[in-house]
Amino acid sequence: MAGNFWQSSHYLQWVLDKQDLMKERQKDLKFLTEEEYWKLQIFFANVIQALGEHLKLRQQVIATATVYFKRFYARYSLKSIDPVLMAPTCVFLASKVEEFGVVSNTRLISAATSVCNTTVILECEFYLLELMDCCLIVYHPYRPLLQYVQDMGQEDMLLPLAWRIVNDTYRTDLCLLYPPFMIALACLHVACVVQQKDARQWFAELSVDMDKILEIIRVILKLYDQWKNFDDRKEIAAHLIFPPNCSESDQSSNGNQSNSYSQS
Repeated sequence: MAGNFWQSSHYLQWVLDKQDLMKERQKDLKFLTEEEYWKLQIFFANVIQALGEHLKLRQQVIATATVYFKRFYARYSLKSIDPVLMAPTCVFLASKVEEFGVVSNTRLISAATSVCNTTVILECEFYLLELMDCCLIVYHPYRPLLQYVQDMGQEDMLLPLAWRIVNDTYRTDLCLLYPPFMIALACLHVACVVQQKDARQWFAELSVDMDKILEIIRVILKLYDQWKNFDDRKEIAAHLIFPPNCSESDQSSNGNQSNSYSQS
């Protein structure tokens, strides 16, 4: 079941090695602590969420935008392009790729009016497309999660909570390190524990590496443990050290999460 469609190579195209990811991140960790970097990642995931909700985008569009953002900074330093500019750019591109209907420049700029203008977003989009090598389709844990919950026969009990946990995983590196079906299984496992649903037999019958599922669960639990003591509005201003339009690419080239699982 878990080992068939959801393990297709298409889902693994952007699954990165953790050591490679941390090696690329060292450029930022020269001037940020790991905790500060983690806080910035949560902050900008929240920014993308809030912007998407303001524009009335579906949750899957918001999730795709968040993945674009994370993929870009998995390869480039936060100083390469100001993340304050990259965040709305990712929303703009994701709305087109997910066929939501192109978010008009006017609506987007109005939503991010103090940050950027149309020209800057279009320029930023060019760099994002270049990095992505036009591989713009993003596979999320939502579809496999729905399939697993239906197979388990506990949709009403487990799906709303597991869906919210999937939403929360976009505040971590999980979408860069594991295929979507594994993230879905980990979120379902956490939901089963919280709801006191004994699903040990169901999980035992899966042809999946449970050690990796447990790795993902540990990351999720760590997120919740750290997140409960983090007020991004109070803390993040001290870490936003990148001035607007600060960009190495110029030199080289010369909120709150959605809890509605019906939005995917």
